[in-house]
Amino acid sequence: MSEPATVIHMDGGKAPPTTGDAAGSSSKAAGRGLPLILRSSGGGGFRRCLAVIDFLLRVAAFGPTLAAAISTGTADERLSVFTQFFQFHARFDDFTAFIFFMVANAVAAGYLVLSLPFSAVGIVRPKATGVRVFLLVCDVLVMSLLTAAGAAAAAIVYVSHWGSLRANWVPICMQFHGFCQRTSGAVVATFLAVLVLLVLILMAACSIRRRRH
Repeated sequence: MSEPATVIHMDGGKAPPTTGDAAGSSSKAAGRGLPLILRSSGGGGFRRCLAVIDFLLRVAAFGPTLAAAISTGTADERLSVFTQFFQFHARFDDFTAFIFFMVANAVAAGYLVLSLPFSAVGIVRPKATGVRVFLLVCDVLVMSLLTAAGAAAAAIVYVSHWGSLRANWVPICMQFHGFCQRTSGAVVATFLAVLVLLVLILMAACSIRRRRH
């Protein structure tokens, strides 16, 4: 009879890892592969990530609202006909809708700046639901204000570009190019801010719902 073969262990005599140890090591390796902001347990990393995006979107929305307010407030153009003493004048405060539009954008810009500290609290304390609910309510109110103001200004801009045959209103943008460019750009910027606020509202609702579950 032949002698039994000698088995040499290459792992230094250590026992192979069990299934539980392998799963634990793989989960740790996966955790090390994630960014630091997502490593919190219990879904805190996901909420913190949403809070960071929330903060950045508020900074991004501040620019269009401020630009729309400034562009509308400086929309002023004079058109001389024949002589300097006979002029047509187009100014934003000739239209009540543009006054409302400018004030709404200024209020929205101020709100976005004031909301940044509350958004930062969501980054530091991702489980603070009360701050998110407060911002959600304020975001809905500001978005409604901007939507109403943008719709009113868009109606005036449309009439300025195309006129109205039934009301015998002639388009003025053929003459007042600068005035129409400023007001049209302000309307576009406002609706961009409305879109950002809509994203903020959906993110806040998602975060609150995830917290309650």
